Amino acid sequence: MWPWGHLAVAYLLYTLYTRRRYGRPPRALPVIALAVGSQFPDLIDKPLGWSLGVLPGGRTLAHSVFFAALLVPVGYALALRFDRAELAVAFVFGHVCHLLTDIPPDVTTNGPAELTFLFWPVLEQPEYEEVGSILEGFLRYSMGSYEWGQLGLCVVVIALWYRDGMPGFAYARLTLARYVPVGR
Repeated sequence: MWPWGHLAVAYLLYTLYTRRRYGRPPRALPVIALAVGSQFPDLIDKPLGWSLGVLPGGRTLAHSVFFAALLVPVGYALALRFDRAELAVAFVFGHVCHLLTDIPPDVTTNGPAELTFLFWPVLEQPEYEEVGSILEGFLRYSMGSYEWGQLGLCVVVIALWYRDGMPGFAYARLTLARYVPVGR
């Protein structure tokens, strides 16, 4: 799944969760944590696997349920320590959504071998076409109906995010304004 697809699915499910749990749309900082969590496995595995060659592929370490089993309690303990439990829940929510949405849509026809990446390093990852860098990886994969579906979902979720008051946007803009001079 492409980055925007991971983010769209994570936001859609998280906004449903917050509305049910708290009776309101998501708040700014948890949405930012959700966004980072939804990209986190690729932010670790793609550079280490595709560009640096440290990992055997782009869906290994941070895509593993073993990594998630360590990440969840450590992240939650840190969040409780700093009284930020809602941020930890959002980050983990995004991370888990990423893992689930990386399960290929053809897993029912190709069988459970498509799921072995979730259990790396105990199980070998599925065979993928080798790429030399992150840029090459993104350029190599085409835009088929699955990818266009992700873009369509993204448009729907952007409308939902707008309806929710664009949580996280103002906070991110103000933070960037402090560090990136505009004008002059």
